[in-house]
Amino acid sequence: MPTTPPDATLTCTDALLNSSTASSYARSVGRVVDDVAARLAAVEQPWSGASRTELAALVEGVDLDAPIGTDSALRETADLYATHAVWFHDPAYAAHLNCPVAIPAVGAEAMLAAINTSVDTYDQSTVATLMERRLVGWTTERIGFTGGDGVFTSGGTQSNLHALLAARESALTGPDGTRLRGVARHGLQERLRILTTSSSHFSVAKSAMILGLSDDAVVTVGADADGRMDPGALAEALATTARVGDVVMAVVATAGTTDRGCIDPIATIADLCDATDAWLHVDAAYGGGLLVSAARRHCLDGIERARSVTVDFHKTFFQPVSASAVLVRDPADLSRTAWHADYLNPVPEAGAADVEINQVDRSLQTTRRFDALKLWATLRAVGADGIGEMVDAVCDLAAAVHADLRDDPELHLVGRTDLSTVLFRYQPAGVTDAQADALVARVRRVLFDSGRASVARTVVEGRPCLKLTLLNPEVTLDDVRHVLGLVRGAAHGILAGQALADDHVPPCRDVHPHLDRYDTTEAAR
Repeated sequence: MPTTPPDATLTCTDALLNSSTASSYARSVGRVVDDVAARLAAVEQPWSGASRTELAALVEGVDLDAPIGTDSALRETADLYATHAVWFHDPAYAAHLNCPVAIPAVGAEAMLAAINTSVDTYDQSTVATLMERRLVGWTTERIGFTGGDGVFTSGGTQSNLHALLAARESALTGPDGTRLRGVARHGLQERLRILTTSSSHFSVAKSAMILGLSDDAVVTVGADADGRMDPGALAEALATTARVGDVVMAVVATAGTTDRGCIDPIATIADLCDATDAWLHVDAAYGGGLLVSAARRHCLDGIERARSVTVDFHKTFFQPVSASAVLVRDPADLSRTAWHADYLNPVPEAGAADVEINQVDRSLQTTRRFDALKLWATLRAVGADGIGEMVDAVCDLAAAVHADLRDDPELHLVGRTDLSTVLFRYQPAGVTDAQADALVARVRRVLFDSGRASVARTVVEGRPCLKLTLLNPEVTLDDVRHVLGLVRGAAHGILAGQALADDHVPPCRDVHPHLDRYDTTEAAR
């Protein structure tokens, strides 16, 4: 990578944002914005397709100990990062739960990055704390909690961990309301169980490990053919847990499974949890956007009866990473995990008339970005109904793709979805299950390596399949058809390459016109 001569006049303090450098800040950031805008407009595929070897050489070729000045550094960084970034707004990106982001949120991101507020204590944040508290209240109202509470987090994994920590502390509270300690605490913790389906997010099992629960703490509950929790299986699991002397720490229902985008029957699950006094946590990291959907809000019926809820605003609210929240019905549940330090958030004095709002009391983090500002700006710009329309658009698109593929002779749907996921396999007549299995990873790799499209893969009921996660409300059915055409082309090419190899004929390049960079010999390896 070419180097730019360093700016000899730049000093360390010149690089800091303050009153005297405000004009430099405006100029430098303005150039970055102009550059990114030009790149956004010019994007023609999800990413460059550069090999890992090429990217590693570019990264290692930068001398991090040789400063070149702010403007040169930003140009060099853009040439490295932005040139080879994955662009989630491109219609051919359909892999993971990544969304294009709302412009007002990006503007708010620039604002909060420059001001650099930390919302752990009120004296570091003032109005930012009040704005976040207002958004927490707005979200709990949307859920249906009366007087609920919550806090913004880095993502669904942290939100789920926090909810399950609160559930554990509730389970380890004695009849007199005090926390169990010593032998009694350890003995009970060994018997705590989390009931959930195999389709729940991996962070549930990871949280159990972090929380020090036993290796068999996560109990898998049976599900229907599409991965939704079976209430009958849950009732049996609840009864079995009690019968063997274990304790249900939490039941985790999923509102939008990662693989299938399916929603557990929350209201029926809530009935069972109420009957057994079990903590119900609803992981709505994916499906939380339905809270503002005019057409699909009913899919979350019963969520108001949960003890805790996870919502990822950086998924179906179209916010930049990171923006998530853990919400609880009873504010006392968050106070179970509070920790106090004299230098930061001392325990309020008894009878104090004015208690500072220190959100570190609620959070697992200490220093914490003001990520709520992005959602605030987006709501003020387009409103909750505007976000809901975008959520409905991606769900409608997924439904249209399902209808389009229903009788397709080559691409076969795998299950249904409640949100915006499409699972499918390439298996035309004459292709065996084993061949179709092997095609999944190869097709995905060919598309990714070419840079032309990005699709995901997963395993459903023991069989690999390809996955489209549609989170771009600007994408059309024709855009998705184009991606599926690339899938077909890659699969055709791989199968042709295998046939040629079997006949010991040197394979040709450019097997399919949509994949001019495709080499059958590489794909067949």
